Amino acid sequence: MASRRNDKLFDKVLIANRGEIALRIQRACRELGVKTVVVHSEADRDAKYVALADESVCIGPAPSAQSYLNIPAIIAAAEVTDAQAIHPGYGFLSENADFAEKVERSGFVFIGPKPETIRLMGDKVSAKVAMTKAGVPCVPGSEGALPEEPKEIIRIARSIGYPVIVKASGGGGGRGMRVVHTEAALMPAVQLTRTEAQAAFGNPTLYMERFLANPRHIEIQILADEYKNAITLHERDCSMQRRHQKIIEEAPAPGVNARPLARIAERAAEACRKIGYRGAGTFEFLYQDEEFFFIEMNTRVQVEHPVTEMITGIDIVQEQIRIAAGQKLRFRQKDVTRRGHAIECRINAEDPWTFVPSPGRITAWHAPGGPGIRVDSHVYQNYFVPPNYDSMIGKVIAYGETREQAIARMRVALSEMVVGGIRTNIPLHQELLLDENFLRGGTSIHYLEERLARRKQAA
Repeated sequence: MASRRNDKLFDKVLIANRGEIALRIQRACRELGVKTVVVHSEADRDAKYVALADESVCIGPAPSAQSYLNIPAIIAAAEVTDAQAIHPGYGFLSENADFAEKVERSGFVFIGPKPETIRLMGDKVSAKVAMTKAGVPCVPGSEGALPEEPKEIIRIARSIGYPVIVKASGGGGGRGMRVVHTEAALMPAVQLTRTEAQAAFGNPTLYMERFLANPRHIEIQILADEYKNAITLHERDCSMQRRHQKIIEEAPAPGVNARPLARIAERAAEACRKIGYRGAGTFEFLYQDEEFFFIEMNTRVQVEHPVTEMITGIDIVQEQIRIAAGQKLRFRQKDVTRRGHAIECRINAEDPWTFVPSPGRITAWHAPGGPGIRVDSHVYQNYFVPPNYDSMIGKVIAYGETREQAIARMRVALSEMVVGGIRTNIPLHQELLLDENFLRGGTSIHYLEERLARRKQAA
């Protein structure tokens, strides 16, 4: 087993991911003096981070099932390159408990939580039970999994009150959920969601919650070590989303009552201590009428982690590596100060209004700069955006002393940005950054979809 030493970091880390997060992890490692091994598919052979790595290993053809999801190939790559640890990034195998277990059993360190923690928090039913025990408030709903008996399901729905939302226990990313407004629609919705859940996740287990009509999506970033030290790095607002996919994220969350926020943050940290959490993680909440309701925990680094880094000055990826190497947290809660405001726009290779993916050759590329601007992207001029993966090609993060300054800087940055040869969602971001409700702050998770629907009708 690769040793966990309190005084020394790893000599070499294998990065089991692609795109901007692979480059982000590589940068964190290089700054720490840790060598990197990058695995890649045939489609990503010409990626920037592959050229910059100390070593690279091709693990299969373009389809992710044959490359980035190929567990034996990733572990074999770690073995032949003498890597000591594996960083999974986000997506792909990052929240796969079986992968984490196989990594550890093969003698490598998994840069993330223990496999049993990933398993506990990856199942939405067991996660809710664990959070309830830890004193974290959850959305009112079924206690545990929904039974098979229709009469019992109807009784549970009546006790919660309509509308309800039926969710797959193994779901995520907006898949495996259905809103039900009437009793007549309940059982058909349950049967359909159960069938979908079995097909998509191999797990037909469902649960039910009250459907909150107008909530915001607020999440708390945490760091915890294996010695039961846990801190929060404050909150992010990720309410600007479409089909449960985040588009704009910011920190801190505008207009949230400070008292319940401080209380929920401490409960999140305490929950980490109780479940023995290790590494970086995010508690996701719905926030409505000054109340927080736990929905899920992401046991990995988030796409939107840069906004937290900008306001706290803490490198979350480097802390993940330090914690995995067996080091104690370097900060106590009182050491975590935040300053200013940060906003992140996800730049996707897609039509800004129809959201149809737009892979292809980038014929021109100019990344913005200037005070407070950070661009996390793996692309360059003449880079070919493959059609096989997620459409995100980068992130622009703007920091300012105030929210208004961060928004102003983001507008300037997007006006400077050039991406030729493919379509991107930059025009959508530019429109949202002029939207009165967004500028006021505090839009709900349904706001963007409603806005897009109105736009479509007016067209």
